Amino acid sequence: MPRSVSSYFTSSPLQGEQIASEEGGSRTAPQTAPPSPSATRRGYGLLPEPYTGYQSLEPPIEAGETTGLLGKAQPSERGVPSRSYTTFSASSGPEPGFRHTIWASSLRRSRHHSRTNSQSKRFHEPDSMDTPRVESSTPSTKHPMTASFMDDRTWYDQFTSTDWVHDSVADGARLRELRARKDTRGRLLALFDGAQGWILVAVIGCITAAIAYFVDVTEEFVFSLKGGVCTTRWLHSRQTCCVDARDCPAWRSWSEMMNRQGAGNQWVDFAVFVTWAVALAVISCVLTLLTKTVVPSSVSLTTLDENLGAGWSRGSKRTTGVDASPASESSGNLSRYPTIPTRPDMVYYSAAGSGVAEVKVINSGFVLHGYLGFKTLVIKTIALVFSVASGLSLGKEGPYVHIATCVGNICCRMFSKYNLNDGKRREVLSASAASGVAVAFGAPIGGVLFSLEEVSYYFPPKTLFRTFFCCIAAALSLKFLNPYGTGKIVLFEVRYLEDWEIFELIIFMFLGVLGGAVGALFIKASSLWARSFRRIPIIKRWPLFEVILVALLTGLVSFWNRYTKLPVTELLLELASPCESSSSDGLCPHPDGIGEVIRSLTVAFVIKSLLTVVTFGIKLPAGIYVPSMVVGGLMGRIVGHMTQYLVLQYPDFFLFRSSCPAIAGIESCVTPGVYAMVAAGATMCGVTRLSVTLAVILFELTGSLDHVLPFSLAVLCAKWTADAIEPHSIYDSLTEMNSYPFLDNKLQPMSDAQLGDIVRPVRRSRLIDITESSLVPARELRSKLQHLLMAGELDSGLPILRDGILMGLIPAPDLEYALDNLDDEENTLCLMAMDTSSVVSEGEGDSPTEVDFTRYIDPAPLSLDIHSPINLVYQCFVKLGLRYLCVLRDGQYAGLVHKKAFVKFMKDHE
Repeated sequence: MPRSVSSYFTSSPLQGEQIASEEGGSRTAPQTAPPSPSATRRGYGLLPEPYTGYQSLEPPIEAGETTGLLGKAQPSERGVPSRSYTTFSASSGPEPGFRHTIWASSLRRSRHHSRTNSQSKRFHEPDSMDTPRVESSTPSTKHPMTASFMDDRTWYDQFTSTDWVHDSVADGARLRELRARKDTRGRLLALFDGAQGWILVAVIGCITAAIAYFVDVTEEFVFSLKGGVCTTRWLHSRQTCCVDARDCPAWRSWSEMMNRQGAGNQWVDFAVFVTWAVALAVISCVLTLLTKTVVPSSVSLTTLDENLGAGWSRGSKRTTGVDASPASESSGNLSRYPTIPTRPDMVYYSAAGSGVAEVKVINSGFVLHGYLGFKTLVIKTIALVFSVASGLSLGKEGPYVHIATCVGNICCRMFSKYNLNDGKRREVLSASAASGVAVAFGAPIGGVLFSLEEVSYYFPPKTLFRTFFCCIAAALSLKFLNPYGTGKIVLFEVRYLEDWEIFELIIFMFLGVLGGAVGALFIKASSLWARSFRRIPIIKRWPLFEVILVALLTGLVSFWNRYTKLPVTELLLELASPCESSSSDGLCPHPDGIGEVIRSLTVAFVIKSLLTVVTFGIKLPAGIYVPSMVVGGLMGRIVGHMTQYLVLQYPDFFLFRSSCPAIAGIESCVTPGVYAMVAAGATMCGVTRLSVTLAVILFELTGSLDHVLPFSLAVLCAKWTADAIEPHSIYDSLTEMNSYPFLDNKLQPMSDAQLGDIVRPVRRSRLIDITESSLVPARELRSKLQHLLMAGELDSGLPILRDGILMGLIPAPDLEYALDNLDDEENTLCLMAMDTSSVVSEGEGDSPTEVDFTRYIDPAPLSLDIHSPINLVYQCFVKLGLRYLCVLRDGQYAGLVHKKAFVKFMKDHE
């Protein structure tokens, strides 16, 4: 049985979807996240021969999510081993006489994991099966096997960071090998390789549009069932049943259906409305809770239960230690591993919330297993229908971003170019997130800017046009599907015919200030609600109870107000729409009725504001974009009607006399719908801190170039005001409250500290000293690896020193993979540097087994001097995507800084 040190984590490791999971069969994933590198690896199909660094002697293995390579490989039908590995020394000179031949058929690939190459120049040469020795030589730089980075697929562990440097170099090596072929087939392969990205984003856009069509049509029908049923066409909503909204005999309320005389009873309708709202919210919450993921305390960071997306599981009393099974006891004395204090397990629900904050963190290189998997996609799509149809103060636009990113992650399995490289995969995820905004707002250009401004961490120039193509494909597909039967791809698309007047600029700026203040106060109120109400034990333990309370409260207070009773998209449409000349009801009153409209809108504003605060963060798929726009729209419509009243009452005022023509029509000078849209954008800016993106989205929603300036001016004022009140956006607050190690690439470090202020003291348990011998016992390496894993640094590494000089670094995942593949760990010596002085001759009788580990070693890890300024360290982590950074003092090794430690330092010094 392969050895591992994962026993202290959990007894039920997750085998569910991962960010980089392979295509697999349909199954139900357990709910516990994988804790260690040994528990997360999967089998997968190997790369073609020219790219792997070894010669395959059998067809590639087809492995899915339920298959693996645990245990010894079975002999092939031809009776030969599956593949042979041999290793070359990177240095020239006489043959050291070190025996090292590894057979893949005897390797025990424990827990389905694969090895990742580090940043070193490793060379692999195909060898005969019968050759027992390694023929060391100096490989040529033109050798076809010098693509050392094109090795096994990299699997990343829960709550670790991706290796951007490795992925970038690996993709470069793949391209060099591909372009080296000058024949016709090689040119065709290169052409197809270039077309894969375009094919992929087109497929993603079409699938995203299809999902949006399903959600839009389904939730509209389910929501309308709260008010009644269409007697002529049972499967139609009220909008599709009634051509004329004022007179629709085919639509009958539930009280009319229950009363034989056809007379309606308002209390019956009220009971059905509340019951239906609670029932739909409960169904959505139950589905969301199916995506529960438990992260063991040894893997997770210090996390607050604000989720706002995350929580602590109760009753979890964990002790840290090594499994007492024979397999783990064979790795050495258990007493050498100290017991460290532990925290409760972290819990998050991948289908809850909007998911935009997590998508942003994932695109920065952080790993959240299962968050973009097929199970999350299906459950969140279905749960979103019920949560929006329940009538709660939430939107579907934010979840569309998460759903589209799930589609992009799954579609990456179509091509190994993206499936086997997490750096390339995240380029596709950026384009996918943009398509989610494109179908949510009908704004393809706004979607591109959203991806650039909000969710993307690395946005190469070539990704820009591909993202735009993905958004266009999504918008065109949704236009063709026509979910609303009106030719529009969003319900709240409006058109303004009247231009704005000069005096209105002051009011637009005032609305921007109000919107920014309301958005910032919303963030503070949501955080306060999460830190107080959600700390109550029963609410913390039973999230379904909170959903029931919020749904019940929403149904009780929303039914009696005409505006709060509407779904958020229809309400926003009504608030932003201009009035027709013949209309004189609702939001288009006569001058004498403006006061009554203002009173109704004020009540709706208060109710919607409070409901949005208590709704945000419950365990449902819920977005904040449209609810925040509705709150701002109500406020803007109130200001618009007040301005309209002043213009009508004082037409001779000097500001109005020169601007407003004395013609008939209540909207001849002031259009309250414009005020509503301006305030809606300003409030959304205050919540999300989107700027250019939001101005473009508002332009695409209205199609009016004349109103771009008011929109932009209000957004600017809103952002300045919100930043002054609350520096963080709602997504920054979520990231901080969930303690994700997200290093903001928009910050400017102001600290005058140096790298030495972060470095921890050097401990022998965190390094490998080869001063006396390059052969290190495997059990000693296992002990050092144990210390890293117990510290939660699954993606860290062990520096290799000789006389205090840094000789290289071996990444922890590579080291664990190598140790797990040893047959006899207790009696094995591991070669950490190739030199003749450390080689044991073949003639010794009872000598231990020696295995070459140099292939896993990075001989040139990135290092900085201990006196380097923090700004330089920040640029290295942000621009290069490093997971750790070695520190030197006068050329001597002085320590190692992990990215998580640097992120903590930056947060402490903001």
